[in-house]
Amino acid sequence: MSTFDEMTKEELTTLKSALTEEYATYCAQELSLNMARGKPGKDQLDLSMPMLDVLPSSTDCVAEDGTDLRNYGVVDGLPEAKALMASMLDDAPENVIVFGNSSLNIMYDTLMRCWVFGTLGSTPWSQLDSVKFVCPVPGYDRHFGVTEAFGIEMVPVAMNEDGPDMDAVEELVANDSAFKGIWCVPKYSNPGGVTYSDEIVKRLASMKCAAEDFRIFWDNAYTVHHLYDEPENQDQLLDIAQACAEAGNPNRYFKFASTSKVTFPGAGIAALAASAENVAEIKKRMGVQTIGHDKINQKRHVLFLKDAQGIADHMAKHAAILRPKFALVDKMLEEGLAGTGCGTWSKPRGGYFVSFDAPEGTAKRIVSLAKEAGVTMTGAGATYPLKNDPHDSNIRIAPTLPPLEELEAAMKVFVCCVKLATVEKLLEA
Repeated sequence: MSTFDEMTKEELTTLKSALTEEYATYCAQELSLNMARGKPGKDQLDLSMPMLDVLPSSTDCVAEDGTDLRNYGVVDGLPEAKALMASMLDDAPENVIVFGNSSLNIMYDTLMRCWVFGTLGSTPWSQLDSVKFVCPVPGYDRHFGVTEAFGIEMVPVAMNEDGPDMDAVEELVANDSAFKGIWCVPKYSNPGGVTYSDEIVKRLASMKCAAEDFRIFWDNAYTVHHLYDEPENQDQLLDIAQACAEAGNPNRYFKFASTSKVTFPGAGIAALAASAENVAEIKKRMGVQTIGHDKINQKRHVLFLKDAQGIADHMAKHAAILRPKFALVDKMLEEGLAGTGCGTWSKPRGGYFVSFDAPEGTAKRIVSLAKEAGVTMTGAGATYPLKNDPHDSNIRIAPTLPPLEELEAAMKVFVCCVKLATVEKLLEA
């Protein structure tokens, strides 16, 4: 089979007619399918229902240290909850603070503290003439939304197969003190599924920074979200805390994780890990902001998940549900698009997304066509700062929410839209 760009104009015109006819059949079905966000499916949420029954009486509402879970207090989290989240954060419990249900909320507040108060004696970022962040792309749209909300300039750098382009990152941060941070999703990245190599982690930890208060926002959202029982060696992530300590930059990182896609999104627990100095400063600021987060929910998670092995066992059940969905997406993309030149896509070993790169200048058209046919995708450009993909190419596919039969129907539409948009683009040339 010839790639589409090798076809004659007559061949492309004939193909466009066939694809337009196929597309019309999908539109006539009046579908209403959603692949816009990485939400767990109902069968995944059902896995955690027993957690709601683990505290049946008042005698159960007591922490290991005797704290009454129903009352005020414990600003930094129950000791047993800190131990549980430490296993996800690859850190020691004393370096962990347990918050509410959202790691995004923690990231926003962490940036806000730097913005208003500075960090460890540095000038508050709000008082500076310019503040910039390094943003690996394609990346997580909500990260970019946070920095955009503060008016921070976002500078994209490319994501490679082993992590961000460190030559570009190092050049930026070494020569401009306005660079104050970098967004990182280091394990099964959103959306590309990349796990940072040891070399990348070490370079981030040791790189020369013109700003002494440069911070790595290490959002390890998918740290336990493997799709396969035995992660390959390439899936093992070096601990950023250890790397920073060894490089003589122990305060450079903030680590974040949550149980949002482990138990219940919106009703999980989230945590931060940082150096002792950073933790002390954060706790001081938090003491004004809150008396404590939901200790009952923290205890529920401890009793239900127990420990690192308990989390692993629970996530194996998630993986069994998700593997067929990711396999179906890859199968349909291979069968529908391989050899056509209509795009390339990631083959993640974990996480929640497949990253699809369409021919340049077609992503918005593909998403629009899919929407008209009843399939909602993540907006084209969402994986870039300010929703501006300069190549109009990247599309994030989120296969987790729909049941298999709906996912199959949605992918048929998507493949057709990719082909149709590509043909249209070639005929315009």
